[in-house]
Formats: sequence, structure tokens, C-alpha cells
Amino acid sequence: MTAIMTAMTGVIAMKAPTAEPKLKFCGITRQEDASKAAALGACLMGFVFHPGSPRDLSPKDASVIHSQGVPRVGVFVGQDGREILPVMGEAALSYAQFHGAQTKEDAEIVGPERVIRVFWPETARDPDSFRRELEGWANHAAFFLFDAGSGGGGHGRGIPEKSLGLLGRSPKGYLLAGGLTPDNARGLWPGNDGKLLGFDFNSGVESSPGIKDHTLMERAAMLWRRA
Repeated sequence: MTAIMTAMTGVIAMKAPTAEPKLKFCGITRQEDASKAAALGACLMGFVFHPGSPRDLSPKDASVIHSQGVPRVGVFVGQDGREILPVMGEAALSYAQFHGAQTKEDAEIVGPERVIRVFWPETARDPDSFRRELEGWANHAAFFLFDAGSGGGGHGRGIPEKSLGLLGRSPKGYLLAGGLTPDNARGLWPGNDGKLLGFDFNSGVESSPGIKDHTLMERAAMLWRRA
């Protein structure tokens, strides 16, 4: 666990605009896709625990997929902190991604250093209220993730440009999600706020839900790498 946290401290601290972004491949359902993500240098690997998702796994099924040292993230939508904890243990998760209505109390149960809090910029009433919401979570999460839509995930589209402008108000480093593909992610790095840590790829590198396209994964991983 110490090695995992040390590795992720590097991710959170990384802000240099010339550095490569960190990559998270989410919605992993097969060993071959997990192995490919690890081989490509992913910093995080995501497993979905939500019955409404075509990528849903049981904790047992996730536990037998080896991540080869890459920290593991569980994506939770409807579960509270007490429901999340045993899943984290069984599936050997390093982080719980709060992708639903989980509270700060749930974060304290899981441990703030193990929480990735998801926000949806499109739901912001105004910039100041969005900033206050983010600041309220600053001490209850390791870092943030911004997604498209008004809740949940897997929308297959990006965050509108007008909403992307709100991300600079984040008090913490963050990952960006929302319909990212090797074609549309390039222009988003290094970002304009110095806090964008990297990208979360899911449906944009798939041939069908839960089945990763290894060629697309390779393209995503190579986008910012120098020859």
C-alpha cells in the first residue's frame, strides 16, 4: 500500500506542462485488457461496480483480474461507504471513485486518501457555487475527476467547452473524463490551469462496451510521448 500511495503522490504532484499526462483506463472487464493497460504505463485501472453498467463486475470477478502493480480503482454509484469498504477489500482496490451521491461521511468511512470524487461541471449553477462545492470536498478526497453529463458516467460525449472553463477553480489536481478518444484528447493537454493531471479513457478506446480495442489504447498512450 505504501508503494501505491507513493506512486499516486507523484501523479497528484505532477503539474509541469511539459510532462506526460497520467492515464487511467476504466471499465476493465478482461485480463487481456488489464495486461495491456499495465504494459502501456497506465497509472490507474478502473473496475465498475454498478449493476446499471454493461461493464459491471462482481467483486469476485474483479479480484481475479491482475493489474500487475497498477493501482486499482472501484467505480461506485449507488453504494455508501459501509457498502464500499468490503468491496474494496475483496477486489483489492486502492481507491474508491465516488460516482454517485456519496457524502463526506462516506469519504471518512473509506478514508479520504482513498477517495476520488467525481463532479459534473455541467450541473454548476454558477462559477462561485461550483468553486464552493469543490472546496468543500478538498479535504475529503485524494483528487478529483470531472465527467460529462449531469450524473453517472458512460455518456460517450465530452464536457462542453463552456463548462471546461470551470475546472480551473479546482483546489486539487484532477483527471478529466467524458467521451475521451485518442482523437479528441490531444488538444486538452496540458490544460490552462496547471491542475490537470491526466485522462480517464473508457468507451473511447472500446470496440464494444467492456471490450477494449488495444490499437485505440496504444494510440491514447502514445499521444503525448516523444519519439
